[in-house]
Amino acid sequence: MTEEDIYTQDGTVDIRKRPANKKETGNWKACRFILGNECCERLAYYGMGTNLVNYLEKNLNQGNVAAANSVTNWSGTCYATPLLGAFLADAYLGRYWTIASFVIIYVFGMTLLTLSASVPGLKPSCQGDVCNPTTGQTVVFFIALYMIALGTGGIKPCVSSFGADQFDESDDAEKKRKSSFFNWFYFSINVGAMIASSVLVWIQMNVGWGWGFGVPTVAMVIAVMFFFAGSKYYRLQKPGGSPITRILQVIVAAFKKSKVKVPDDKSLLYEVEDAESTIKGSRKLEHTDKLTFFDKAAVYSESDNPKTSSPPNPWRLCTVTQVEELKALIRLLPVWASGIVFATVYSQMSTMFVLQGNTMDQHMGPHFTIPSASLSLFDTLSVLFWAPIYDQFIVPFARKFTGHERGFTQLQRMGIGLVISVFSMITAGILEVVRLNYVRTHNLYDQETVPMTIFWQVPQYFLVGCAEVFTFIGQLEFFYDQAPDAMRSLCSALSLTTVALGNYLSTLLVTVVTSVTTSGGRLGWIPDNLNRGHLDYFYWLLAILSLLNFLVYLLISKWYTYKKAAGNTL
Repeated sequence: MTEEDIYTQDGTVDIRKRPANKKETGNWKACRFILGNECCERLAYYGMGTNLVNYLEKNLNQGNVAAANSVTNWSGTCYATPLLGAFLADAYLGRYWTIASFVIIYVFGMTLLTLSASVPGLKPSCQGDVCNPTTGQTVVFFIALYMIALGTGGIKPCVSSFGADQFDESDDAEKKRKSSFFNWFYFSINVGAMIASSVLVWIQMNVGWGWGFGVPTVAMVIAVMFFFAGSKYYRLQKPGGSPITRILQVIVAAFKKSKVKVPDDKSLLYEVEDAESTIKGSRKLEHTDKLTFFDKAAVYSESDNPKTSSPPNPWRLCTVTQVEELKALIRLLPVWASGIVFATVYSQMSTMFVLQGNTMDQHMGPHFTIPSASLSLFDTLSVLFWAPIYDQFIVPFARKFTGHERGFTQLQRMGIGLVISVFSMITAGILEVVRLNYVRTHNLYDQETVPMTIFWQVPQYFLVGCAEVFTFIGQLEFFYDQAPDAMRSLCSALSLTTVALGNYLSTLLVTVVTSVTTSGGRLGWIPDNLNRGHLDYFYWLLAILSLLNFLVYLLISKWYTYKKAAGNTL
């Protein structure tokens, strides 16, 4: 923080009273530290998670189904714990101190993971390709994994919102640059992922898992250093109190007044006029005509004492802004739900795509082999290609036709990504059909690898990466913009839970498909020997679900009403 900062009584910087950076539009100096932190943290996360399915198979003796489900269960938890971190950030700690606290847990988890793969007694003993992990070794490994999952809970929902906090929304120039920040934020994520899926996966498969997990641990330490190095430049926003409490207050007040008639003149609804509000730092929200039942919470009577010196009971009378916060959250839920199937498609890159690649020729030249998990590099390259292309070329081109400042609305952008995800599953399914036909034609059922180059998988990875640029980046921006000011960490966490539920849905689909298709003694769609299975059927299932999800999304986006914030704050 700088000497120019205006502090509140509790010592927190008030972003609204901070002078704009005279040299740059928005606090880009602080953003560089945030982007550096995110790049290194994602390098650590993907460096540990991208190839995890192979570690579970080879070192912990899990089969295809068990390993895939272990990865999606853990990954799902990584995207569910942000709800905890978001609540703490919005209600009590603020985003800065939430990140600062949880990175410590993250580093301890990464350190324990490295020790579990390198220290004798903690790492499984192996003879050749056969490993024999003890129960204790397996337990230590999974404790480390889920410590990491807890650590991510305080980082994932806060970092993107914390970066966006560096731009003042009341300044038109800074508001435009904030949109670019989200593109560069996702760009930095994929720089880290690119190094992870190439260099670190190769280290894991060719040097050893101790080094393979140790390097990501060092990267995480560097991420922590980046974050704290920028402390003096950050703009901080004061936590607005428990968003859960405010939501419950509106619900309780509305039901208490369920028989009260809402006045036709909405200006008669209760709203505060000064800064003595329970939602300090938030802009007022304009009244909307949807979900009008909750307007009853803002209808006041003489017993509510709205105009006396004593404040009204917040469990009986709520402000219009408070009511609109709840409405905004409810309106977000259908859009949020539409991202779950997309996240299921995305999760295949760390599970089924890797297992599919294990059955193909991984040679790149006569002496070098590329690990199947490293093919996710092409997803990363796709994102690194499309993110600046979208920002610099697609947006200006689309703007000529749509007249929209950002080229596409956020909902349109996400919808385009959902369509592309359908084609990614179709592409993966076609490749598997071709691979299985080759197996049948040449009777290669029991051969470990089929003489088809693994690079035939590149198109499916590339399409997933393209879909990410439209859907995931659009989702980041959408949930930040449409969230009530004092609930931004919570809504960012809400957007991340689509990835959690997408991973859990993948686990559920794999479990159900395996149960159904192995009945009667059959091998099923996803046996340990994929040459005797039908992984292509699983891809067709995901393609159909993705198409149906997009059709529902069209209805949701047509119904959605964007948030309208008044210019003044409470």
